[in-house]
Amino acid sequence: MSEPAATVLVVDDEPLNLDLLEQELAAAGYRTVSAAGGEQALALAAEKSPELILLDARMPGIDGYETCRRLKASEATRAIPVIFLTALADTQDKLRAFGAGAVDYVTKPFESEELLARVQTHIALRREIESHRRSKAAIRAMVEDLGDGREAMVGGSPALAQVRERIAQVAPTDSTVLILGETGSGKELVARAIHAGSRRAGRALIKLNCAALPRELVESELFGHERGAFTGAAQLRRGRFELADGGTLFLDEVGELPPEAQAKLLRVLQDGEFERLGGARSLRTDVRLIAATNRDLAAEAAAGRFRADLYYRLNVFPIALPPLRERREDLPELVQHLTAKAAHKLGLPQTTIGAAFVEQARAYDWPGNIRELENLIERSLIMGAVQFPAATSASPAAGSLEEVERAHIRRVLEDSRWQIEGERGAARALGLNPSTLRARLRKLGIRKPG
Repeated sequence: MSEPAATVLVVDDEPLNLDLLEQELAAAGYRTVSAAGGEQALALAAEKSPELILLDARMPGIDGYETCRRLKASEATRAIPVIFLTALADTQDKLRAFGAGAVDYVTKPFESEELLARVQTHIALRREIESHRRSKAAIRAMVEDLGDGREAMVGGSPALAQVRERIAQVAPTDSTVLILGETGSGKELVARAIHAGSRRAGRALIKLNCAALPRELVESELFGHERGAFTGAAQLRRGRFELADGGTLFLDEVGELPPEAQAKLLRVLQDGEFERLGGARSLRTDVRLIAATNRDLAAEAAAGRFRADLYYRLNVFPIALPPLRERREDLPELVQHLTAKAAHKLGLPQTTIGAAFVEQARAYDWPGNIRELENLIERSLIMGAVQFPAATSASPAAGSLEEVERAHIRRVLEDSRWQIEGERGAARALGLNPSTLRARLRKLGIRKPG
């Protein structure tokens, strides 16, 4: 991916100087913005966010030194490198320039080669610093959101083989992917596999679960916010689109996005541009988008609950993930894999699951899919009862599982997490979405506390 042309803000009160500098920079491939004084320069710097500022030292009104000090005092413009243009070669003037926050100076009359060399050097340095900062932020987000990344899709069923084939087809492209599947069926694993097989694999894979955030915070998480954009916004925050620049953004449960965020997401997909909350300037991003949902988005769009134009933008390459009940032949391998994973997590010796457990697992429909199976295995290891009670038919097996599930859900609901965090906290503890938890409560005949 080639770097876009850098924008340079040129500040000089002499029109001839401005014209000459703009010509030299344009000939070298830079975009330019010009200002005839300090006040105008401050406004343009905040609005246009140039990658470098060429600043005349001596100007009427606020001079270059004061302009530079104000630039460095503002969070929005602090990181922009400033090169002073001065007709004076006195050491004190140079010290004043560096004291105000400049990174370099060029003495008038300047040599074009020297000026362009310094501009190129400081823009390249600034881009390297920004890339390093984004990488650090992206790594933090990956660690927080995606764990260690070692999980893999397990099973050899025809249904899963078809999913793998679809992943292999789309991964090398930059196309938007929509992963369709029930809660807990492994949509995030598919997203990771697509990213790992793409040309962006060396860059960040950033995740946002759209169902896990309060409605009022979704836009801030996606697009970031400026300092003071709303109560509690004490500092600038970069959103997931900025963190994922050059890489992949995975939007889980995209069907839960509120209408305002849907409109802004559509714009990013169309134009590659967005604004932070409270910000006036547009930012560009180069992101490959993967979205996932457990909803029927076509039906949601037809009913007016989801933007039809956004649905068509997301549904470029759909991948339908089968529920666990449609790939029961994968259960023996999957149970062994999840048991080894849970034992490692709990610090327990490796355990082999018995045939009775697998047979009862085959008889159950697993509405929570792999996540439900994973949670049940972990609970069984903690309780010291790895196998389910023996069953001779599907109904007793399913009943045994439902009894274990009912008891576990009741324990979580009675826990203080329900009192403190409510339905979302209980759902998170169970590894379910709130909507899935509500459905399980109805099916199992469990009343909410209070």
